[in-house]
Amino acid sequence: MRMSRIAIFALMAGLVTAPARAAQSEWKGVDRVVAVGDVHGDVGAFVSVLRAARLIDEKNRWIGGKAHLVQTGDVVDRGGDSRKAMDLLMSLEKEAAKAGGGVHALIGNHEAMNMYGDLRYTTPQEFAAFRTGQSADIRDAFWEQETKGLPNPPTEADRRKWDVEHPLGWFEHRMEFGPKGKYGKWIRSHQAVIKINDSLYIHGGISPRFAEFSLDQINDMVAAELNDVSKVNDKSTVSVEDGPLWYRGLSQDTQAADSAFVDRLLSAYGVARVVVGHTPTAGAILPRYDGKVIVIDVGLSSFYGTHPVCLVQEGKITYAVHRGTRIPFAEDAAADLTRYLTNTVQLEPMGSALAQHLKAVEAALAQMQ
Repeated sequence: MRMSRIAIFALMAGLVTAPARAAQSEWKGVDRVVAVGDVHGDVGAFVSVLRAARLIDEKNRWIGGKAHLVQTGDVVDRGGDSRKAMDLLMSLEKEAAKAGGGVHALIGNHEAMNMYGDLRYTTPQEFAAFRTGQSADIRDAFWEQETKGLPNPPTEADRRKWDVEHPLGWFEHRMEFGPKGKYGKWIRSHQAVIKINDSLYIHGGISPRFAEFSLDQINDMVAAELNDVSKVNDKSTVSVEDGPLWYRGLSQDTQAADSAFVDRLLSAYGVARVVVGHTPTAGAILPRYDGKVIVIDVGLSSFYGTHPVCLVQEGKITYAVHRGTRIPFAEDAAADLTRYLTNTVQLEPMGSALAQHLKAVEAALAQMQ
């Protein structure tokens, strides 16, 4: 049965008022925190890491008890199973809460992009995941609406080009990421930055321009823009290069030049370290500034080569679960970093980019001696 045009356009009427973000930005007294970087549509790799960290069982049910899982954003784009990954996180949020634990799915730049319609990295499989038996009717109705009243009727070539730009499932995808859509409401209820114990977690990082704001102020700015994406531009908090969702300075800048800023940042927020995603590493969790910054976007998804790694903090102990193996973390001296990288390289396949990174670290140490 074909949907009426009125019913179809009613589906799109959800692009209005969105719910407020979750109020809480800080947790204390958490015994165990597991942090996972960018997923990018690879639910299989995500599941493997969560199982290795003893957070879920073979049926993907929460077994982490009172532990907290932090996923630092970019669940979506680049892969085909973004919807499944979001559904998994939704289920785990409820299950963890019942067990006294917590799941924190932070907002990354790719979640924001899906909010305001920048779909450069959204794959055909991601649109197809939203396809239904009524998708063709929905697309036809929007084509009719878009071409109605044009002075020159569109050609068949115009329609074919438009169909390629709007594959089946495209409109349902956009509906679901709207303020009244399942995934739109879910993402908008999350934070961009949180503090657990003595660690700050954020997707991109906090730049000097945003360091004057409190966690709540940063979260409020992000929420305000995602609740009205019509106002988002290239200078918005959610899209600007030095904003909390995009900033790469903590992951890429010369450490010697910026150590003073990192120290000021930690002091301002009362933390010992900042944990960030967003900037892919050579395949391992990497400490910077003597462990004051930890980069956890290891390239988990198949798009980046599938590196199943996560960060675990248990009390004052920090370690990586690297391909299922627990490796004590390097937080202090450069020599400790060499030991840590040597241990991780041994778990990597032949020809790993991580081996090249280790050589660069060793070369830098040799120059310092």
